[in-house]
Amino acid sequence: MLEINFHPFKNLETERLLLRRIAETDVAEIFELRSNPETMQYIPRPLAKTKEEALAHFKMIDDKIESNEGINWAITLKGSPKLIGIIGHYRIQPENHRCEIGYMILPQHNGQGIVTEAIKVVLEYGFEDLQMHSIEAVIDPENKASERVLQKNGFIKEAHILENLLYEGKFLDAVIYSILKRNFKQ
Repeated sequence: MLEINFHPFKNLETERLLLRRIAETDVAEIFELRSNPETMQYIPRPLAKTKEEALAHFKMIDDKIESNEGINWAITLKGSPKLIGIIGHYRIQPENHRCEIGYMILPQHNGQGIVTEAIKVVLEYGFEDLQMHSIEAVIDPENKASERVLQKNGFIKEAHILENLLYEGKFLDAVIYSILKRNFKQ
């Protein structure tokens, strides 16, 4: 079984991006993400209604890092500390060497290749630092933009699960994409 340890926290860099630890000072941007109907369209969670809810989300993220249960980074453009998105590893299964990747970005940054670029370095961290064997992403089948981003990063469609999640009185489908370490190209 893998031993997961996020300490010390490791910032990640790409050509254009700095992925850093999310801080309490990012609460306004977390609220902007989590309260935006466009950003949350394919995420079956209620919209944040207050800054206190955004602060609670930050605390949950920070607690998971402290307890080595999950890790998230603030996506920022180099030269600007402003959080424009969040990306990380969730639902870590050390016994199976598998975890899930998740991400979200403010709509004004869609279509710029930012998430595609961030995923590459987060996958590298997952495979090299965490020693994962496979990494999955669970998306809404209607989220075509996310599907394209995953495919660009070498993910393959593993499953389309029918009506496996009940949210707000409606059963939702889920699509699982995954990538194996041996198929990851840095």
